[in-house]
Amino acid sequence: MESVPTEIVSEDVIRPRERPLDEGGSLVVLYGSLCPDGAVLKVSAADPALLRHEGRAVVFEDIHDLAERVDDPELEIDASCVMVLRNAGPVGAPGMPEWGHLPIPAKLLRVGVADLLRISDARMSGTSYGAVVLHVAPESAVGGPLALVEDGDLIRLDVEARRLDLVVEETELERRRGAWEPPARKDDRGYRRLFEDRVLQANEGCDFDFLRGRSPVVADAVTYL
Repeated sequence: MESVPTEIVSEDVIRPRERPLDEGGSLVVLYGSLCPDGAVLKVSAADPALLRHEGRAVVFEDIHDLAERVDDPELEIDASCVMVLRNAGPVGAPGMPEWGHLPIPAKLLRVGVADLLRISDARMSGTSYGAVVLHVAPESAVGGPLALVEDGDLIRLDVEARRLDLVVEETELERRRGAWEPPARKDDRGYRRLFEDRVLQANEGCDFDFLRGRSPVVADAVTYL
């Protein structure tokens, strides 16, 4: 069959290889003192000005706390702040739901703020946008560093260096670890309690721990993970 020549009619719609929209890809994996086992950021959806940023943390304990306070006119937050949502991961929610696209507070929207650095141990939809760091591991509900963040702490993001750090002295973090208690499990029994007790972290795939290494090997030697 004779090959049909292709033509790009509009390079604003389909870019040629030599002129990509972004040479670095759309996703980055971050590591640092706030996410020792990793976190994910969709850089192609974020305001470039926030890809290297340091700001004051504004912490929400869970999705209910977020819903109750995010639009409170008295919320102490400005465009330089970093919103933090915890207890939204595999164990904490449970199930790591799509809660990661934290809404920008109404008081900031009214003055034209279009993006804000937001961090959580949750997921978000692939169509969502913004400077949103997701899948922080270990999650807060199992004692990851996200559990130790307090209002006013400095958080530093450096996408070029692939770093996300909590700028707090280690001695202070040790004090907080000693005082931290895990959140109560939501169920005494049943499937959800099994899930909370046995689910792996985001960097490990959120599978059950007792299923590791048990996937069958089929005839063509492909192992399903």
